Amino acid sequence: MPSESGDGSPGRGPWGNGAKLGSDFEDLVREWREQLRRILPGGGPRGVILVSCLILVGLAAWSAFYTVPSDSVAVVQRFGKYLKDVPPGLHFKLPLGVDAVTIVPVKRQLKQEFGFTTPGATDPYQSPRDGEKETQMVTGDLNAALVEWVVQYRISDPIKFLFEVREPSETLRYVSESVMREVVGDRTVDEVITIGRQEIESEALTKMQALSTKYEMGISIDQVQLKNINPPQPVQESFNEVNQAQQEKEKLINEARRDYNKVIPLAEGERDQRIREADGYSLKRINEAEGDVARFNALLAEYTKAPEVTRRRIYIETLQDVMPGIRSKIIIDEQTRSILPFLNLDTQTGEQR
Repeated sequence: MPSESGDGSPGRGPWGNGAKLGSDFEDLVREWREQLRRILPGGGPRGVILVSCLILVGLAAWSAFYTVPSDSVAVVQRFGKYLKDVPPGLHFKLPLGVDAVTIVPVKRQLKQEFGFTTPGATDPYQSPRDGEKETQMVTGDLNAALVEWVVQYRISDPIKFLFEVREPSETLRYVSESVMREVVGDRTVDEVITIGRQEIESEALTKMQALSTKYEMGISIDQVQLKNINPPQPVQESFNEVNQAQQEKEKLINEARRDYNKVIPLAEGERDQRIREADGYSLKRINEAEGDVARFNALLAEYTKAPEVTRRRIYIETLQDVMPGIRSKIIIDEQTRSILPFLNLDTQTGEQR
């Protein structure tokens, strides 16, 4: 990954900065000396030495200060040996190549892309070198698939990241590709393309993190995300037809479930309604029968006490219920036995005689 030295020059690693800085400084002093000779032709060697010393002190003071961004830490090396970690802010170091500073973005989320490239990427290890070969994989059922994915990670330990593994970012690419081929090779092509994506991401994340920890790369992997998964181009059309057939199958199944859910609950509701109606009718008839029994028992108790009075009362109550429904009524005195009763058939209906 790109590093930054204390003098602001990008692209310098943790080793070899002192020699290069010394060479650049000598060239710069030599150039200033030549300019001073042209400007001060009669100044003598003392003037040149004095000006050179002033220039040397200025350059030393200018290269002794450096700034660490808020999302990074600085790893300081003295004569190539690790010295300390420096938090964000303005700091001082020994100039003239004695101390070398490498900026490590520990709070920034980095990513590596496999099979595709995001325009404008500055990290040389973010984009694939040969995207077509990286994406070509064989599934567990011996089918081919083109898999594109993204690995998002952070630098958790800058010391291990810089000194334990040579080119840790490139090593992470090899680890990610190896793990993804292993995980995809354990599943069928249908699982890889359709239902197994989440399981593949989860298993790949776990195995990548385990290998990163084992190799002491100083990297914490946050997420593994699958992007496009397609079959090879020669079988693309046939595979699309299979997918369309599967989608049509799922569509018909969903429609059947929708109709089932529409009819069955309605029938179950009608069933429950009729059961409740039957329960209500049964309860009503039982209550009426129990009421009739209670009324009969009460009437029987009164009849037992006074049979004649009760019988007459029942007779009168029965007539009160029956007589209003009779349209024509004839009343005859039973004591009139010697005279022939006369029935006037011409009288109006309901007239009493």
